[in-house]
Amino acid sequence: MGWLGLDDTDSLAGGCTTKVMEELLQNLPPEIIVGEVRLVRLWPFASGRTRGNAALGVELQCDNVEELIAHLDQWWANEIVNLKGLISPSHHSDRPQVPSDPGMVWFDEQPDESLYWAAVQSHVDIDEVPQATKSWGGYGMIGATAAIAWRENCATWEAIAWRAEVLASEPRKVCSTRLNEIDAWEDTFLSRDPRSGASLIAPRGLSPVLCGIRATTREGAAKALEFLLESKETEASVGCRTFKTNQASGDHLPPSSLAVVQEVVVDSSRKHARIITSKGEWIAFGEGGPVNQLARWLQVGDSVEMRGLQHTDGSHHLEQLRVVAWNARKKQRPQCSECGQRMKSMGRNQGLRCPSCKIRCEDKWDDVPSQPPFSGWVEPPASSRRHLSRPLSWPENRA
Repeated sequence: MGWLGLDDTDSLAGGCTTKVMEELLQNLPPEIIVGEVRLVRLWPFASGRTRGNAALGVELQCDNVEELIAHLDQWWANEIVNLKGLISPSHHSDRPQVPSDPGMVWFDEQPDESLYWAAVQSHVDIDEVPQATKSWGGYGMIGATAAIAWRENCATWEAIAWRAEVLASEPRKVCSTRLNEIDAWEDTFLSRDPRSGASLIAPRGLSPVLCGIRATTREGAAKALEFLLESKETEASVGCRTFKTNQASGDHLPPSSLAVVQEVVVDSSRKHARIITSKGEWIAFGEGGPVNQLARWLQVGDSVEMRGLQHTDGSHHLEQLRVVAWNARKKQRPQCSECGQRMKSMGRNQGLRCPSCKIRCEDKWDDVPSQPPFSGWVEPPASSRRHLSRPLSWPENRA
């Protein structure tokens, strides 16, 4: 019995580690017993990360480990080595792409979970990875080891199906009617964007993945995928598997931080908001919806509580935000002393006049209390959240 991990076999040029692992598992000797296959997302800012920054791991039971290692040696040489060096530019991000560097590890015993926590919350160098019983390849060994070090403290499931044919020019076909039904099921989540109705289950580009349905139960994920694949409106697939994942766990985030706003700077073109605070710089991207809206509302002196990840440049990228205390900041013209209507300006340096009573007064503004656009925590819309982000709607005690 032991643990097998695999990572970094894909790039924007194609491929997917889930498919590579599936092919490996399907071709194991028949006496090998395959445990729950896990898909583990890791630190989103890792410099050499793959598209979804996911690594794979699985517990295998066998009577003869030496024979299994020999089989894995051969499979590595024949099927995985040639996946090294894949690279393609991104048309959606200015992040520099790095070549794929597959890594595979075998541990007779599950490695300490400290490696998982390090890899999901920060940068990990390859020399920080514990020595495996047997290892193959390069930097992919970091994610491969982290995947099997995960202790499933907060687990969800994703049922993934792979395409029969991968063509970049052919968009994936999934039945929209059935997807709408699945989205309403109690245990599925992040299947559609509730604002636009757009699908969130199918990737783009050359990935062999047809779709992936996320759920809070294994049965729910598997049932939803089967329901979708049975439709004639969904394209053919060549296989599927339900993975246990750390998605929506929130494991990547440190505890929330309280800070005082010192300045808010808004990018005029992309609408990103940079909040300069007593705890450093926090960025609310334009795609962040309510988070960005609330960030742009803030003023100097407001107290805020924030959750986010520290980027390698030192800034924090906001994932959740709420206002704790704020000052009056809305200015309005004074009310008419006779009828109560708001006074209006007569023009520059000409004072104010009531539109009804015609009473005049000097030009001035009154400060009035202003409420934030949101009273509690806010998060980005579904389409702009990380795989690891835990929805605010989930109860705190959900394991």
